[in-house]
Amino acid sequence: MKSVYRVAVELIKSTRGQRSTSARGEMRRELETKVLRLPPTSTGPRVLQDDRADGAEILSCTARALKEGHVVGVPTDTIYGLACLAQNSEAVRKTYDVKGRNGHKPLAICVGEIQDIYKYCKVKVEEGLLGDLLPGPVTLVFERAEVLNADLNPFTSLVGVRIPDHAFMRRLCQMCAEPLALTSANVSSHTSTVAVHEFEELWPQLAVVVDGGPIGDHSRLGSTVVDLSVLGKYRVIRPGWSRRRRRRKMNL
Repeated sequence: MKSVYRVAVELIKSTRGQRSTSARGEMRRELETKVLRLPPTSTGPRVLQDDRADGAEILSCTARALKEGHVVGVPTDTIYGLACLAQNSEAVRKTYDVKGRNGHKPLAICVGEIQDIYKYCKVKVEEGLLGDLLPGPVTLVFERAEVLNADLNPFTSLVGVRIPDHAFMRRLCQMCAEPLALTSANVSSHTSTVAVHEFEELWPQLAVVVDGGPIGDHSRLGSTVVDLSVLGKYRVIRPGWSRRRRRRKMNL
């Protein structure tokens, strides 16, 4: 016959195990990733359609996850990306953790409209030039405005800004009403991804993964990065994906 002491010990261990299992279950539920597929158009690429309720629900779900401070996986016009609210310092930190990214490598921001750039950047070029380049596969680097989160790239006075030529991403920015911090959806230094299954190892750390189908021509190049922070000058920091890009001589 078991002693009262031994029975009590076994009971305590059993209770702890149940609590531990319950806690792990709650954690799994909290980290459960929603993989949401955008509806296809008749021409092939997947974009958000106004007349599709499921597309609107995906937009709403993704925006809600961002506002709750989560990191999400999203399609762009070049490659898949990881996004969070740029003004949320904890979310920015999570994004670095998800990628295993060096903390001294900057994140770009993504906005929905050209006029949004003027709020977060000190623009030194004419608006017509921005209109020729954006939306599109280009990241423009400007001096950052004071309103931008000081914890985002605190090691530099510059910031890269994007308006992807992608309806879902533009509307997501508009719904969040603030910039998204954006980086490629892959482990740092690994190959860029053009389909959601290619960064599946990151899914457990993401609240939402938006499947927009295969992207582009599979070149795996990110956006072309151009420094426009110096008045009257420009510098191509990184050549990138340029198909369908509008070309114009930069008369600065």
